[in-house]
Amino acid sequence: MLIPSRLRIPSAKRAAFVWGAAIGTLGGLVGLGGAEFRLPVLVGRFGWATLSAIVVNKIMSLIVVLAALAMRALAVPLELLWTHASVVLNVLAGSLVGAWWAAGWVMRLPRRVLDAVVGGLLVLLALWMLGHAWHPEWSGAALHGMTPLARVGLGVVAGMAIGAVAAVLGVAGGELLIPTLVLLWGLDVKLAGSLSLCISLPTMLAGLLRYRRGPAWQAAMAARGWLLVMAAGSVCGVALGVAALGWIPARPLLALLALLLLISAIKVFGHARRAVGG
Repeated sequence: MLIPSRLRIPSAKRAAFVWGAAIGTLGGLVGLGGAEFRLPVLVGRFGWATLSAIVVNKIMSLIVVLAALAMRALAVPLELLWTHASVVLNVLAGSLVGAWWAAGWVMRLPRRVLDAVVGGLLVLLALWMLGHAWHPEWSGAALHGMTPLARVGLGVVAGMAIGAVAAVLGVAGGELLIPTLVLLWGLDVKLAGSLSLCISLPTMLAGLLRYRRGPAWQAAMAARGWLLVMAAGSVCGVALGVAALGWIPARPLLALLALLLLISAIKVFGHARRAVGG
């Protein structure tokens, strides 16, 4: 599996940094790493095959999550995260299994079927983001009557689903993890954001370890110089987005970005449904 020919032109690294910064800025503004928006760009703009794009996206997501944890350390101290270690372990118990299983499953799928799966998940993710923009008042009040055992079980099941989605799309999964943590445990959204990063790190590592067995990993490593440039742009963009967070209304921005993701997913992966049908 070769790297795309578009990455061999002299301006490829400059374009990677610019796209990475732009996507990272959008992600920083809405509290995500931007991987959801990066995947269609990797396929549509830079010509990566879908499976290789997923692996590249996951590697960059890992770098961005590490940077985001460091950036958030002042706002959410590590000591506070440690007091909620049981929540992290609860969801992590499911997400590691989901990520490991999904990564192995993805590597066996034909290209056209994988395109259809990825496109469908991106559309669902965009609709989820739109719903969250309209109804941001996540609350765990309705679940406060749950027994501890039921909450643990639901946390594991949710973790498995989130880990699987993260492995298939190469994302960190924060857009799913944060509302899950708030809904099940009634956590503050800022604390939930940092805890989701703690869950995402080992979950992404599990997926990457599984992907290392396939040729998509070799293609990503062959383009590691380009990959690191785009990751650097993503980290800079996330920092810029976080800095500008208080200047731009969050709800309309989230709705706008969800619409952009929806259009992008349909444009890049919409042909897969017809291809599979044929």
